[in-house]
Amino acid sequence: MNSSPPADTNQSIPRFRCYQLDPTQDPRWTEFVERHPGASVFHTVGWLEALKRTYGYEPVVFTTSSPTGALKNGLVFCRVKSWLTGSRLVSLPFSDHCEPLCNSEEDLSFLLRYLQAVLERENLRYLELRSVSRSLDHVSRTNGSSHPIGYFLHVLDLRPELSDVFRSLDKDSVQRRIRRAERANLVEHSGPSGDLLKQFYHLYVTTRGRHQLPPTPFAWFRNLLACMRDAADIRVAHHEGKPIAAILTLRFRTASYYKYGCSDTRYNNLGATPWLLWNAIREAKTNGATVFDMGRTQEDHAGLLAFKNHWVRDPQPLTYWSFPDVSRLDSADGWRLKAAKTLFSHMPDKLLTLTGRIIYRHIG
Repeated sequence: MNSSPPADTNQSIPRFRCYQLDPTQDPRWTEFVERHPGASVFHTVGWLEALKRTYGYEPVVFTTSSPTGALKNGLVFCRVKSWLTGSRLVSLPFSDHCEPLCNSEEDLSFLLRYLQAVLERENLRYLELRSVSRSLDHVSRTNGSSHPIGYFLHVLDLRPELSDVFRSLDKDSVQRRIRRAERANLVEHSGPSGDLLKQFYHLYVTTRGRHQLPPTPFAWFRNLLACMRDAADIRVAHHEGKPIAAILTLRFRTASYYKYGCSDTRYNNLGATPWLLWNAIREAKTNGATVFDMGRTQEDHAGLLAFKNHWVRDPQPLTYWSFPDVSRLDSADGWRLKAAKTLFSHMPDKLLTLTGRIIYRHIG
């Protein structure tokens, strides 16, 4: 654990100092995440450790709490160091959201001003925050942020009776397809086993190829299952012994998360993916979950947005802020991504998989 010197900030708040800690080594972080109401699965040590093992990112937390005291706040980042896309602080790579865990606007504003000094001192391109709440709206405007990138976050409320949850889903696109899958006598196998991971990844590579994108490295999923342990599950739907769809879900406290999904389009008429999702929702509610987080969707991703809107009619805005204003490699309307997708569309699956192993650590 390293403590940093006082930030060179407004002299009206001399009582603040900023400190850094390694959340994968400091036990205070796990305790803090377990009790903070804004924490999610993406704040957990398991998620951070999987990012570190797979991509070599360095997790770091910035806080105003001293090294000997209990944590009262914290902004967790990964240091992404890349010769291709530049070095930066991201909270957090490949995470749908990661709320700043601050209980006051004053603490958050101080930490952001300190981090701007860190950017200059370490010669970093930018820092990025992925906020669910509106806590950053005012603070970011006074700290020189860029225009935010907008997404939608679909979160299904599991507090009503299960029958009421089912009735809230779109009748044609969800309810009917779940019943169709039940009539087709699909078989589900679930758990964190290596065999299920291989079946999932085969379907995942095929699905990413349809979308003209390289698949995330196999090592990421292997490390995620190892680091998250019993908080991660793979579900695979089989038809006549053949895997035809799969999803990967995560758990943290009273929330369940749908993180990845893939399928064989030749069997789309059987409704396997909605059926797997409904099985995951039903199990999550049985185990005490109150929400089912279906993840982010970019505003202009019409197909995925329509699919998730059939499950959650009123998604909430999800805003990514960067300081300072920079162009992002993964912006859907960016010319670089469009050019890359044109190239990827001509690659066979094996070459796409190799490309994914090479490039993903640079775009976190």
